[in-house]
Amino acid sequence: MSGFRGQVTLDGPSGTGKSSVARGVAARLGAAYLDTGAMYRAATVAVLTAGADPADAEAVARVVAAARIEVGTDAATETVLVDGVDVAERIRGAEVTRAVSAVSAVPAVRRQLVDQQRALVAGADAVVVEGRDIGTVVLPDATVKIYLTAAPEARAQRRAAQLGLSAPAEIAELAADLRRRDEFDSSRADSPLRPAADAIVVDSTELDQQGVVARVVTLAREAVSVGERA
Repeated sequence: MSGFRGQVTLDGPSGTGKSSVARGVAARLGAAYLDTGAMYRAATVAVLTAGADPADAEAVARVVAAARIEVGTDAATETVLVDGVDVAERIRGAEVTRAVSAVSAVPAVRRQLVDQQRALVAGADAVVVEGRDIGTVVLPDATVKIYLTAAPEARAQRRAAQLGLSAPAEIAELAADLRRRDEFDSSRADSPLRPAADAIVVDSTELDQQGVVARVVTLAREAVSVGERA
């Protein structure tokens, strides 16, 4: 056991490897893990299943308010349920990926899921939470805040590897999609994607996953040490 107690927030755009890094950090620190992006993707599944238009904010808000969204906090096992149905695989599909930015931009959806996220975090002595607005909105007083970034081309290569794609045209299309999503998420009125003022920016372009995990674990332990000496 590491003895770590506190909250690590890991924010950043899509394709930076946040999920893998956050799970690795949680395992190294003996902490709980929460993927808030999975919650927004689960909400998107609820919207699509209900046949609602992701661009219709009122309809989206109604559907998500009525849905029972459950996300686990065990880094070793992904648990994502919508109304009791396992959607862990579906949330990673192209249909959900295309619609999730629109669903997650609805203020009522964000308020509902942020409340749920804070409730889950409150039950853990040590937790690693990943998403897009964790350090800025969800947990502004977290022990240590990390903003993970990488060049769009590197992010596209990683996403392509996950999807089993290798054609240059496919990778270029992924990079363009990532840039569009960055622009959408960074410019939304409610909880835009941006680093917290006191976040530490970690660029993973030239680092492998284990290198990023090691860097974040070191920063987390240093933050706790500083807090204990203060």
